[in-house]
Amino acid sequence: MKVVVQKVKYSSVSVGGKLINEIQEGLNVLVGFTEGDTSKEIDYLVNKIANLRVFEDENDVMNKSVLDVKGSVLLISQFTLYGDASKGNRPSYVKALGGEKALPLYDEMADKLNKIVPTYKGVFGADMSVVIHNDGPVTIIIDSK
Repeated sequence: MKVVVQKVKYSSVSVGGKLINEIQEGLNVLVGFTEGDTSKEIDYLVNKIANLRVFEDENDVMNKSVLDVKGSVLLISQFTLYGDASKGNRPSYVKALGGEKALPLYDEMADKLNKIVPTYKGVFGADMSVVIHNDGPVTIIIDSK
């Protein structure tokens, strides 16, 4: 499982021009799943995301988590995180987990995150328009492996 975590001032997701969810200060998290991903990887990444210290404290040091700043998470499924462009110019997505297996993992991750920090989702499998007002910019890539 891979995630791209971005500290944001604002983030939103729309489908077909209709706003689905939005957050103010918090984290935009893009998540991709691969074969072998389980609840163990989800638990690891949920803990890492909730406690990742990327928000500034009173001394302008990134020492606070999304929990500390009472922020939110916008969780977006993104199978293209497992795109492999090492051969040719058209990425291969064979390492990305198929939708019927990835959807339950996505829902589980959202539910577990939401028990810790307010978490909002995109629409799994949809053609989404995601607005990311990155703050910093701060972008952290985490692989559960």
